Amino acid sequence: MNYQRLSVRAEDGIGHIVLNAPDEYNRMPPAFWRELPEAVRELDASGKVRAIVLSSTGKHFSAGLDISSFGAGGDRERPLDSGRAGEAAVRRLGLMQATISVLEQARVPVIAAVQGGAVGGGVDLVSACDLRYCTKDAFFCIQEINIGLAADVGTLQRLPYLIPDGLMRELAYTGRRMPAEEALAAGLVTRVFDDQPTMLAAVTEIARTIATKSPLAIHSTKHLLNYGRSHTIAETLQYQTVWMGAVSQGPEMARHFKAKAEGKDATFDDLPPLTGLG
Repeated sequence: MNYQRLSVRAEDGIGHIVLNAPDEYNRMPPAFWRELPEAVRELDASGKVRAIVLSSTGKHFSAGLDISSFGAGGDRERPLDSGRAGEAAVRRLGLMQATISVLEQARVPVIAAVQGGAVGGGVDLVSACDLRYCTKDAFFCIQEINIGLAADVGTLQRLPYLIPDGLMRELAYTGRRMPAEEALAAGLVTRVFDDQPTMLAAVTEIARTIATKSPLAIHSTKHLLNYGRSHTIAETLQYQTVWMGAVSQGPEMARHFKAKAEGKDATFDDLPPLTGLG
């Protein structure tokens, strides 16, 4: 697929999705919301990609939703009544939420590498990733409250699992910028780098390390961690017995110990490609 807002590539088991509209601070017009899920699903479906790095170009990671590019429906021959307009708005919002959720739903870890501002929808993006890293000039802003909205594409649902609730509420109520060092102290990001090239090199190396592990074990780990966020410990443990019984990793362990006995590093098969019902 040819992408307008993204560049996408895969090499050595690592997928790279790059927001590629630097002159517009990587805003998110309608094309973005169509292209991101296509890109994530394309990489995930191959089975050959074992980690995905999400980065961007230019001064800022993303300035968020490009509100000006979303029509209000005023060009219709007959304006929608309030009920139908509401139905269309709910459906559109659901599609946008689903776009961000593909990052969680991917079988492989998604790693965000943030430079400059992650604003509004940019926070939605990074909060749906598995790991987050940033440069020292980065900042995070729940911009929606500053323009009269409640954040509605995932930030309010995901950030409470990543940073303390009181801090999350402060950011959501005030719309202030959280700088990189505060994001590090709060646990939103794992590491802060001096500049983007250094960050991308380090993040790619982390992705490479993940790619050496059993893809089946990595997928199971991500799936079970995500499941546990909305279930009790007891429920998650019970579910894990079912999952691990169905998704046996015994051959993976055998491969590891055989390689170790031979003084080698174990290599593991890719995940099977996603081919629908085939």
